[in-house]
Amino acid sequence: MNHICEVLEVSRAAYYQWSGGECCQRELTYRELSPIVRNLFLQHRRRYGARRIVVELQSMGYPCSREKTRKIMYKMNLIAIQPKSFKPRTTDSRHRLGYNDNLLVGGAKVTACNQVWVGDITYIGLEKRFAYMSVLMDLYSRKIIGWTIELDMSESLVIETLTKAISARQPGPHLIHHSDRGGQYVSTKYRSILTRAKMR
Repeated sequence: MNHICEVLEVSRAAYYQWSGGECCQRELTYRELSPIVRNLFLQHRRRYGARRIVVELQSMGYPCSREKTRKIMYKMNLIAIQPKSFKPRTTDSRHRLGYNDNLLVGGAKVTACNQVWVGDITYIGLEKRFAYMSVLMDLYSRKIIGWTIELDMSESLVIETLTKAISARQPGPHLIHHSDRGGQYVSTKYRSILTRAKMR
């Protein structure tokens, strides 16, 4: 019987279960479990890791711990495909609002605070949604000089950050404001604030 099971690549426990006999009470060996684990892994299109395969094994009557299943999968190089996590886009440059020249091309010489401010938007994962944070950083000191958090990425997110930074720093004229080409940074209202503050 052992030889037949090996030829058919079927574990003795599976045969006894199919034939109505009692499964051996001892824990199944790696050799017996390996083809079963492989079949389950392929059956579920390589998307099941050790935790979910253990559940399948137990439902089939095969006692096996998660650690043992993980070792079996490791020995057979069975690596589950991990679904890609959703990451919201914080930059939408597909607009017709125009672009400004990049004044930092070639490496602008920054020797003091309030010469270059750099702006960006990032996201913060909440329980069932995302929040968005706009920041302005002084390039010389690397200090965050303004920030705002909102639940959407409307232009008010970056406008509030900019007005906070201007109020706190009171910069002189010709300061360079640098950001990506996102639509929030090139809105008419945002540009008008930059113009009034005499920023480039």
